[in-house]
Amino acid sequence: MVAPERIRVRTARNATRQRVTRAARARYSALLQFCAVLGVTLFGVMLYVTLTARLTSLNYAVAKAQIERTTLQTQTARLDDELAALKSDDRLARVAAKLHMQDPQQFAQVSLPAPVHESGPSRLAFFAGLAGFFRAK
Repeated sequence: MVAPERIRVRTARNATRQRVTRAARARYSALLQFCAVLGVTLFGVMLYVTLTARLTSLNYAVAKAQIERTTLQTQTARLDDELAALKSDDRLARVAAKLHMQDPQQFAQVSLPAPVHESGPSRLAFFAGLAGFFRAK
């Protein structure tokens, strides 16, 4: 047997309640839409301001790095000139003259004795080499 369908009766009280809730939803939906549009707009503006501030700070950093690079290049050129002046042959000759140095009048050739080698490999060195090989790294 089929259950009879229940017919929903619309009363004045239910109709009034539905009308009030729809009006409240309509009122809040407009406010919600306004807040959503305002939020998206505010997010876009804040994103733009943040990116602009970041770009500006990067521009300042690049300018500072270029100034520092120019300063370092100038300092390097100055130090290279100073080094070349200190290494010049004329300056070294003047310093040698002040120290009463002169070119040698005669040259001597000196030969050193050959280093003394021990005969045969030492067993102690062999074991020390093995100990170094097995030592933990």
